[in-house]
Amino acid sequence: MEYREILRIIESEISTMPYSGKVASYIPELARIEAEKFGMHLYCIDSGHYHFGNSEERFSIQSISKVFALTIAMSLLGDTPFNRVDVEPSGDPFNSLIQLEYENGIPRNPFINAGALVISDILISNLEDPKQHFLEFIHKITGNNSITINTKVYESEMRHSHRNAALLNLMKSFGNITNDIEAVLDFYTFQCSIEMSCKELSTAFMIYANKGKLINNEIEVIGPRKIKRINAIMQTCGFYDEAGEFSFRVGLPGKSGVGGGITAIHPGQYAVSVWSPPLNPKGNSELGMYALERLTTLTGLSIF
Repeated sequence: MEYREILRIIESEISTMPYSGKVASYIPELARIEAEKFGMHLYCIDSGHYHFGNSEERFSIQSISKVFALTIAMSLLGDTPFNRVDVEPSGDPFNSLIQLEYENGIPRNPFINAGALVISDILISNLEDPKQHFLEFIHKITGNNSITINTKVYESEMRHSHRNAALLNLMKSFGNITNDIEAVLDFYTFQCSIEMSCKELSTAFMIYANKGKLINNEIEVIGPRKIKRINAIMQTCGFYDEAGEFSFRVGLPGKSGVGGGITAIHPGQYAVSVWSPPLNPKGNSELGMYALERLTTLTGLSIF
């Protein structure tokens, strides 16, 4: 596959494309990011790295971190977390309280905020130092020990986390949060504040493209059965209430974040990450979705 030429075409198209999306502003520190930034990095299992733009500039991964949290939880507990969080698409905004009220405090899936907060609660109950464990997991799957959080984003997000606190309080009233609400909120915000580049995200997500194994030495991080489940949830729930649209347009499992990042995988083929801060009304990167749609169109390959 001529990935180099395909990315050159995408770069050319993106450079002249207007956008109507808005940089996330409900976390004030994210609003400071330049809207014109764009990076793309594809890591092919067989032929290595292809990239352009701001592909090595770190940004706040936000909800992409939810995939790592679920992976750690499943590696520790198997399918047990799904006693407390479902695996269905939500069809509602990522921070909705209404659905949670109707469904007795059981979040629809681990990739909306409520579900990720439950996963955070589970990790706090099962790890001695969850923050350190989380960072060490990312260091392991990237081979890069310098990855850490952006403290300004973390502090800004903590100051404006009233909605997530409301989700936690509602779930605790139903008995689905066991730890202190402030501790869970702190750990969840810590995860979202981690900074990675497109290159680092693509490297990390290679375990989802490579049956749970590290690409450089084939050491198994998590079993292929669990990877199959995580990829399935990414396919159906990875883009808030736009998961169907992403499947329709792109046809890959993936996860987005309001920092403007999207990472997707083609099992057995590659992991690819894009970063463009302006978001569409559903909270997903407008130009990032376009770039990934063009990738699967130009290659003629998706999982379907």
